Amino acid sequence: MRIIAGRYRGHLLQPIRDVRVRPVTDRVKGSIFNSLQNRLNLIDARVLDLFAGTGSLGFEALSRGAAEVQFVDDDQDILDVLKFNAQKLGCLDECRIMRGNALQFLENMNDEFNLIFADPPYAYEDTSILPRLIFQRKLIRRDGFLIIEHSK
Repeated sequence: MRIIAGRYRGHLLQPIRDVRVRPVTDRVKGSIFNSLQNRLNLIDARVLDLFAGTGSLGFEALSRGAAEVQFVDDDQDILDVLKFNAQKLGCLDECRIMRGNALQFLENMNDEFNLIFADPPYAYEDTSILPRLIFQRKLIRRDGFLIIEHSK
């Protein structure tokens, strides 16, 4: 796994050795950010990376100019790897790494984000609740984007 563009381009991220974590491929990540390129200015953007896993999407956003990324995951081993990668990239001050259940986090959050990534496990039963909760709580700015990866 590597950062594909921006100030951290080419840097490799420490992988997570857990079969439950599906890292976003460079191809998918490239497609996401290419689609956003002319629609969302990432400079100084606030980003939320739910079910952060490797943090690949959040770190890519930071590399492309985001001001801050909040990473949320419920697994301490994953959070330890996220912190390691943030330290390795030298961007720990731009990261908020939080342990928690995604739905509870969203229910208690009052911030607004320019970009929200949600990449829950495919077996996650509450994926359909995420957009409704995010929009009801007004967690995404009017011109922001919500990107959710899900099974077929």
